[in-house]
Amino acid sequence: MARADADLPPATALLLRQVRACTLCATQLPLGVRPVLQVHPAARILVVGQAPGIRVHTSGVPFDDASGDRLREWMGISREVFYEPTKMAIVPMGFCYPGTGKSGDLPPRPECAPRWRQQVLEHLPDIELTLVIGQYAQAWHLPKSGHSSVTGTVQRWQEFAPGVIALPHPSPRNNIWLKRNPWFAEKLLPELKVLVAQALA
Repeated sequence: MARADADLPPATALLLRQVRACTLCATQLPLGVRPVLQVHPAARILVVGQAPGIRVHTSGVPFDDASGDRLREWMGISREVFYEPTKMAIVPMGFCYPGTGKSGDLPPRPECAPRWRQQVLEHLPDIELTLVIGQYAQAWHLPKSGHSSVTGTVQRWQEFAPGVIALPHPSPRNNIWLKRNPWFAEKLLPELKVLVAQALA
């Protein structure tokens, strides 16, 4: 579980209070406002996902679902390490659950990142490794990647390493993608585990 904010620097604690009080897109959120993120200035790894799913909205814990289990397996770390704010920052592109569409969860609300993202990232000065998961994270963090598809960006992961690793979403919905792209498990994941260990050392 993510630790409370009691040991945060005052400026970071204030920013997180402001984020959690945000109502910018409240009328567009089917279950209301509940920003979910994990931030501490000492964090060494930044995980950038899409937006909380309904289970994460309910628990208030980022990646508290099957996607999180798979992501931690990919990284080679435990839940305890993953939820240690001084090691891991978890800052999705949208902080609140956006609702569900015909083919799964809706995209992150477009108001969120322009309003808050740069401010939050400025409170993470020691990040050594950033994991950009899925198309919305990659569009923001890798705008010059030259690919509009997640597959195209992830295939070129070595161009962004070692500071940034592009990943597909670890959702069980992507099982077919993983089967069709065996190079991901054979080549990228071993290197990802090494980079995660180095960043946390």
